[in-house]
Amino acid sequence: MNDEERTRKRTDTLEFRYALVAELANPYLSSGQVSELIHQKAAQEHEIPYAGSRHLSEACIRKWMYAYRKHGKAGLEPKLRSDAGQCRSLTETETAVLLSALEAKPNLAATTVLAGLRRQGKITGTISSSSLSRLVCAAGMKREQRRQAADNEKHLKFEFHSPLECVQADCMHSFPVPDEKGNRRKAILLAFIDDATRRILYTNFAFSERSVDFEAGIKHILSAHGRIGRVYVDNGANFVSSQTKRITDSLGLLLIHSRPYTPRGRGKIERFFRTARGQFFRTLDPQAIGGLADLSVRFRSWVEAEYHRSPHRGLNRATPLDRWLERASGIIALDPTIDLDHAFQHEITRKVYRDSTLTLDGLLYEVPSTLIGERIALRYDPSVPAERRRLAVLLDRTECGTARIVDSYANTRVRRTTLHKDLVAEERTDTEDARPERSASVTGSSLAASGLPFFSAEGEEGRQ
Repeated sequence: MNDEERTRKRTDTLEFRYALVAELANPYLSSGQVSELIHQKAAQEHEIPYAGSRHLSEACIRKWMYAYRKHGKAGLEPKLRSDAGQCRSLTETETAVLLSALEAKPNLAATTVLAGLRRQGKITGTISSSSLSRLVCAAGMKREQRRQAADNEKHLKFEFHSPLECVQADCMHSFPVPDEKGNRRKAILLAFIDDATRRILYTNFAFSERSVDFEAGIKHILSAHGRIGRVYVDNGANFVSSQTKRITDSLGLLLIHSRPYTPRGRGKIERFFRTARGQFFRTLDPQAIGGLADLSVRFRSWVEAEYHRSPHRGLNRATPLDRWLERASGIIALDPTIDLDHAFQHEITRKVYRDSTLTLDGLLYEVPSTLIGERIALRYDPSVPAERRRLAVLLDRTECGTARIVDSYANTRVRRTTLHKDLVAEERTDTEDARPERSASVTGSSLAASGLPFFSAEGEEGRQ
């Protein structure tokens, strides 16, 4: 197994452990509920990466949970074995024979191939099933899992109790409205709904589905209401950004994606969109809408004045606002030491060119020359236009200044040690048969106008 495959294996194992125990760190769960969840997870059979279907003990799950609570996601990273990829139960010759047989018979399980080699007398050593599994995984010859013939998963109705314990988000396409240039483009609604109370926590209209709008919604809910237990979304492009995942992981926020082509788990947000289409969008004249801002003001007014104050059948005829106020005591406040503006900054890596520059979003930036050849990280606020944003430069996670947009004209005034000699040589060659006094005067005037040093006809350096 090469370094790339070993890194991928560690990453897959880390993501499996994170998916298993992240739910247990939900601050809205009591100790009894955590114990019940651990008991349920221990009773289930899990598909462990590179190990197959296994049962996990409650002690193992608790150990991972405590490691996640103490060290975050990094605490779940598996440790490297000193003998990784090696088999101590078989000789090198027997290992080579086994791997060759697995490669020649890809449709057979490793245990079947091993039994056949033992009957033939080619392998005499004894190897446990766990060691065999590790050997096969390390060699990259594990048989692919077959897709189940039927999907036996049960889709059961679920509902949370406390506000912000679970938040659902999704997008809905509406009718075209004018943009800044007067062209009519389809407006797309992004909405967040609280699962327990059906209250709409955030809405935004845009002409495209962007991850920065989704991040802005999460940031608004955290700052305006409190800590979120989990966010449930589909697999849309604006919900699967690597930057969004990095931000939610740093905040300890569980981001859950539904299975593709399975909208049943997002029934509450889909039901709200159905209500919005029937009670709001169909009552509007699209030609009377002036743009996204006008549509946004109208929609928020309808949400606050009508939707939040109307009896909801899913809440036993209670209104979303009444249910929110009734259970608001269960909301957990956000830690005041968390800097949300810093947490929601994007981070991207770049390598510094030999001229102390780098590119980002089509713009050329320059950094201190001491960073030439280094791979640095840039942190910035994605909501700020590229020409006005501040780029913080980090080397080895330590901030070491800012990057600024290159001013090519100003850089012509920077003194260059080799430029003067080239100019003198070129001047003398071109003006050898001409009048030296006039040529030197013209050259000197041109260089003086640009702010660069020049040389007179006698070879003396001059400056205006």
